[in-house]
Amino acid sequence: MFDRLREDIRCVFDRDPAARHTFEVVTTYPGVHALIMHRASHALWNAGLKWLARWLAMFSRWFTGIEIHPGAQIGRRFFIDHGMGVVIGETAEIGDDCTLYHGVTLGGTSWKKGKRHPTLGNDVVIGAGAKVLGPITIGDGARVGSNAVVLKDVHPNATVVGVPGRVVEARRPVEKSETREAIARKMGFDAYGTTKEMPDPVATAINAMLDHIHVMDKKLEEVCRGLKGLGAEVADLQLPDLGPCEISSTSPVQELEPDQEEGDSNSSRADNS
Repeated sequence: MFDRLREDIRCVFDRDPAARHTFEVVTTYPGVHALIMHRASHALWNAGLKWLARWLAMFSRWFTGIEIHPGAQIGRRFFIDHGMGVVIGETAEIGDDCTLYHGVTLGGTSWKKGKRHPTLGNDVVIGAGAKVLGPITIGDGARVGSNAVVLKDVHPNATVVGVPGRVVEARRPVEKSETREAIARKMGFDAYGTTKEMPDPVATAINAMLDHIHVMDKKLEEVCRGLKGLGAEVADLQLPDLGPCEISSTSPVQELEPDQEEGDSNSSRADNS
């Protein structure tokens, strides 16, 4: 029991750079308090003392702002950062080395008895405000982005974002990234063409567009070569540079010159007087 407690306290230092010493963690971290009380309430639950286990869980909720049902199964080195608003249901199962942030819900979607809450593998991280609902499985090493709503199984080492949650592939083939960078340089655009392993849905969409443009560019070059081979005159044109995408250049609001600004302020002061 004490070895498990030492592990729970030690893992805080690995995942929270704000933690300074053990006394601070033991006395001021609600996630640690909630976990300690859950270990006790879970033991009471398994011993058949259901009401006492629920009462201790209710006290833990009042004291920490974290609601963990006594029936939930939680593995080793579990860390809840900040913790306010975290809800973990009765049939939830959490593996080792998992991390939850504030506002996370591991909830159910059915009123029927039996398994109705999620199962988390090892080394799973769930961002603030995320909702993982139903008897689904989140694979080892998976990451769930903040405010995502996950309703389906997630395979190991995946990253899930959005509502409803969608898996975002972080890694792309090297050949693909090289062709993207080449066509982006040719177009004069490299804001998204050089993304490497960032799980950004917008970057993914633009990367797909760059792939499509690359294929179209190659086909067009082949057509031009064929026409030239047939004796047709084809002008060699360079793609124009797209230039920077500035919000101010497309905004209908015009910025005032410094002297004009000063004149306007003086006139307004005169009107007020």
